[in-house]
Amino acid sequence: MTEAAVDFECFGGRCTIRAAGPGAAAATGAARATLLAWHARFSRFLAASELSRLNADTRTVVPVSPMLARLAAAVGWAGGLTGGLVDGTLLSEIEAAGYVPDAPPSRPLADALAHAPARVPAGPSPLGRWRELTAGADWVRRPPGLMLDSGGLAKGLFADVLAERLRGRPGFAVVCGGDLRVGGAARAVEVESPFDGTVLLRFEVAEGGVATSGIGRRSWEGRDGRPAHHLLDPATGRPAFTGVVQATAIAPTALEAEVRAKAALLSGPERAASWLPYGGALVLDDGTPEVLEAAARLPVMLPGLGVDGLCAGAIAPCANRCQ
Repeated sequence: MTEAAVDFECFGGRCTIRAAGPGAAAATGAARATLLAWHARFSRFLAASELSRLNADTRTVVPVSPMLARLAAAVGWAGGLTGGLVDGTLLSEIEAAGYVPDAPPSRPLADALAHAPARVPAGPSPLGRWRELTAGADWVRRPPGLMLDSGGLAKGLFADVLAERLRGRPGFAVVCGGDLRVGGAARAVEVESPFDGTVLLRFEVAEGGVATSGIGRRSWEGRDGRPAHHLLDPATGRPAFTGVVQATAIAPTALEAEVRAKAALLSGPERAASWLPYGGALVLDDGTPEVLEAAARLPVMLPGLGVDGLCAGAIAPCANRCQ
């Protein structure tokens, strides 16, 4: 199947759009322009972005664009689905951990793990501030001072929204800063090891989302000298070291896959599998991979390996590849 494709830098990583059918080149070009515009509007690293303006607004109810309202609703939905384990209201905590525009260079995963604290499962914040967040079609209600961190939730949501616009084509794939949403023709997806890049798992998805959450490609030395990364334990506000360093989730949508992958990693080895009903994979501290077959029939597992293609990693970019 002949496809039009665009590949570009966005959201701090690579984004790729593929589409088949009449007008595919125009459709992929429009999707690219949309993602670049959303990056400018919803990046927490840009002081003039709509998200930054919302976070700084002192009103309880703030008029926002429909897309920002959807993002706020996604934060609340993720908190509800996971009981607060995936909490998009920890912006102050993640900045305190050092995830800022001038964050230190990433350190090797094995080195970070060697100096990391004892492994414990993450838990919800006792404050549960995501419960204070509500959104309508064009407004957000929250206490002043409650700030949203777009992060992987935004990328999953954006991939799903673009998929809505491409639906009806014989095939499409949206990789939004990592999170993957596909439709139409089946596509092969590979999951790579965070330690050495070898392929751990290959499966096929015709309709659905894939996301990988991990600490392998985005970790640094914190201001206190301890290893740090961008996946926080809401209970402590500190980077989470749970014994799982990477989790891949397959789900009906990219947003759901993003939430399930993050929840699996934060839950630790004993409870991670409960978050992956559609299948996926885990990588433990010692590099041991665990492939989880689907309890619900979404993907079809394939025996072969060795497919080159798109980066479709989730929060840790390029952990997956899709063809």
